[in-house]
Amino acid sequence: MTPASVLSGPPVTSTTEFAARLDAIQQAFSVPDGLAYFNRMYSLVTAAVMTHLDQSVFTDAAWMTALDVTFGNLYLDALRASVQAPAQVPKAWAALLERRTDTRVAPLQFALAGMNAHINRDLPVAVCATCRLLRTSPDAGAHHADFQRVNAVLASVEPGIRQSVEDAFTNQIFPGLQDVVANFNMVKARETAWTQARTLWFLQQISPLEGNAFLTGLDHLTGFAGRGLLIPTMNEF
Repeated sequence: MTPASVLSGPPVTSTTEFAARLDAIQQAFSVPDGLAYFNRMYSLVTAAVMTHLDQSVFTDAAWMTALDVTFGNLYLDALRASVQAPAQVPKAWAALLERRTDTRVAPLQFALAGMNAHINRDLPVAVCATCRLLRTSPDAGAHHADFQRVNAVLASVEPGIRQSVEDAFTNQIFPGLQDVVANFNMVKARETAWTQARTLWFLQQISPLEGNAFLTGLDHLTGFAGRGLLIPTMNEF
């Protein structure tokens, strides 16, 4: 499959299918490529969570599975739009997709910029969409407790995953890299995303217009943060 055909693939319907799609994307792109760096980190995070948490540990496994699939499809939606309708790419994702060939940006910066887009923008959307699909709400049942179980795993594996991305792709020194990426933390971003999801849910119940306005603002703010994460840390001579 060509890179364009992989990016244009349809939505997935299961976590297994999504993991296979991540593998296909990784195989289709060579480095240096900012998308490949993020996709690599996403694959590692997904594998780590699946290794540490099976469905039996969740109080509402059906909700968590639906959330995983909905969440993953938002990433695939952004990739598909980048090929078929670039103007429709969310601002949060445009930051990475427009800069993905800039060799002055470190692989870890691209990886975290993708995580920024996927967690800070996509995760609140996915939580609300999953709740609508299953006729529930973010505050119902054990949704938050199940969500936090993933946070606990990420807290333990994130440092190792960051190091893995650096070891796999970085063979040169990027001055100032740690200054740029030090403030991004996946667990803290997920905690904020849950609050944003509850806010988005509340606004959508009051008025779709209010909900859309909030999401537009969140998308732009996430894109702004993403561009900050992609400040070049290697000078060209």
